[in-house]
Amino acid sequence: MSDSIVISDHTPHWADQFRQLHAQLAPHVEDISVSIEHVGSTAVPGCAAKPIIDVDIVVADASVMPTLIARLTDRGYRHEGDLGITGREAFRAPEHPVPHHLYGVVEGTKPHLDHVLFRDHLRRNPDEVRRYAELKRALARRFTGDAAGRAAYTDAKSGLVAELLAKAYATAPRP
Repeated sequence: MSDSIVISDHTPHWADQFRQLHAQLAPHVEDISVSIEHVGSTAVPGCAAKPIIDVDIVVADASVMPTLIARLTDRGYRHEGDLGITGREAFRAPEHPVPHHLYGVVEGTKPHLDHVLFRDHLRRNPDEVRRYAELKRALARRFTGDAAGRAAYTDAKSGLVAELLAKAYATAPRP
């Protein structure tokens, strides 16, 4: 594990990496998923981020989750449970050329909406992107890359994340 937290300037290559992951995952889950979403900071043009692609596999309802877990496990992913976020199933990726975090979420649930509304809010608000990226860069200089440092980094940015997420829900387009 690196002794520093790496934050990189945005690169269009991240979208290419997501497309590669999508192409590899889709054949195994497309019959049970609603969508495969690129979420997180790497999905936001102009946003600095840890160079790790966040992917949500969105299913229609919770009854499909055991099938999703089984299929991903068969592909070499290790199911890690919800990691403290009820309604989101996390998976550790097998050795792969594209570093990524993979999650299973049910369409319309809070974990799903948190990811897509946050992403979409940032995509619509470049000033918020700059503010968020600046905070992440500052915190990366402050905290180490070990488990405790990464947890402190996440905790230290949680106030701004909560503020931006509240704005995202308040300004989300209504169906």
